[in-house]
Amino acid sequence: MTSAPTTAAGPPATPTDSAIDAGPWSPAAFEARLRAVGEERYHDRHPFNLRMHEGKLSQDELRRWIANRFHYQRHIPVKDALITAKFDTPALRRMWLRRIQDHDGARDGEGGIERWLRLGEAAGLDREELLSGATVLPGVRLAVDGYVNFCRLRPALEAVAASLTELSAPDLMRTRIDAFERHYRWIEPDGLHYFRTRVPQGRRDSGEALDLVLRWARTRDDQERAVAALGFKCDVLWALLDAVDHA
Repeated sequence: MTSAPTTAAGPPATPTDSAIDAGPWSPAAFEARLRAVGEERYHDRHPFNLRMHEGKLSQDELRRWIANRFHYQRHIPVKDALITAKFDTPALRRMWLRRIQDHDGARDGEGGIERWLRLGEAAGLDREELLSGATVLPGVRLAVDGYVNFCRLRPALEAVAASLTELSAPDLMRTRIDAFERHYRWIEPDGLHYFRTRVPQGRRDSGEALDLVLRWARTRDDQERAVAALGFKCDVLWALLDAVDHA
């Protein structure tokens, strides 16, 4: 498998005793550490993504990525429902429920999942086959299950911190739009609507999540766990691409 920037996907590391005993980082230092995780370990550095953006993927490779990434996309509202259930105020639940609607839509034919299905169709994939999940790779299933179970089992702070890969997502979406328009013109342009909508959504969602994490992580232990949770999520995304790349 391709070597990730750090460790392979797995549970977040437990903070050391020295970290637990130390005082908290300042808000600015804590935010800088969170952002550094994305800068160093986000999957934009994965060889498969680099090849995608350089226009070096075959049609079959790109279709395989679309089909397997859809397995992740369709589980985003599932993990967000699990996170929403951890919140104890209506304001927090309303804020996070909007993420579910962003992907599921307010009605049939709307939302991010529907837009990803249209991307698949624009690339020549059959909608019913995408929905069946018949071509999803075992490694992709394992990575997605790991992330969903993480959001199910870990405290709200860590579950929200894991979503901070969204800090890096808007830049990746802009790069991807440019790459698809330049190198993969055989895909119908309307299929790129998912990427376009995720630029403003990702910026908004990451800002809200970052604010929560900065406010909730009061101790050094909390801060270390948040950083580890974000690292785990980067490993999940990296492992997913490993499975697709080596299929």
